[in-house]
Amino acid sequence: MTPQARVTFLGTGTSHGVPMIGCACATCQSPDPRDKRWRPSVYIELADGTSVLVDTTPDLRAQALTFGIRRVDTVLFTHSHVDHILGLDDLRAYNRLQRGAIPCYGDERTLADLRRIFGYVFNPDVEGGGVPKIRLTPIGGPLCIGRQEFVPVPLWHGRRLILGFRVGRFAYLTDCSGIPDASWPLLDGVEVLVLDALRHKPHPTHFSLAESLEIVARLRPARTYFTHMCHDLPHAATCERLPAAIELAYDGLKVEIE
Repeated sequence: MTPQARVTFLGTGTSHGVPMIGCACATCQSPDPRDKRWRPSVYIELADGTSVLVDTTPDLRAQALTFGIRRVDTVLFTHSHVDHILGLDDLRAYNRLQRGAIPCYGDERTLADLRRIFGYVFNPDVEGGGVPKIRLTPIGGPLCIGRQEFVPVPLWHGRRLILGFRVGRFAYLTDCSGIPDASWPLLDGVEVLVLDALRHKPHPTHFSLAESLEIVARLRPARTYFTHMCHDLPHAATCERLPAAIELAYDGLKVEIE
């Protein structure tokens, strides 16, 4: 079967990243490259050649250079916390390569925050060439990118509603602590699930590992990859204790979606 898409994990860590600044724990000092985690993002290459970047992390430049990201046709934003947006200025490189503006989608709150935080981008009086060319569009429901439908999935991130995304039988749900009742039907039949799993201890705005396993048990996907992990979850040791077909994602992991 021809893959519908290829997903590359550009970052699988928390807002601090792993290793954390000033930390000397075993995970932060680990020689295992899978314990090096940039801020969370995925890059989706569709079968028709269209490329979609989910979030523009502060590590975007390093991620793009390391993993050979040479084209970005569309950006989807999950929400406007700094670990998901502060690399927006690096889209300038893709403006130059592609000679055009890049459409960026998000909910109304996220787009309002982008206009405020990156005010210079939308100020016509700014001089010089250092301004990314983007087109902000609010997400009001499913959208077609290339020849593929992307379905926004509302999620609770603490008390804030943010967005996950489903494409075909793949779903990307980062930075979440709850799934609204109305969102469960949007996840029916998901076969490859990417889900927030911050740490063992409960957290007010993220699923713990145990809570994420409960979500997996309800959705029953064929494969699950956890993301947005802090240094409390060393890759190898944690994966050894997880059930079959469930594992921690890692930066640079590529997953084919059929």
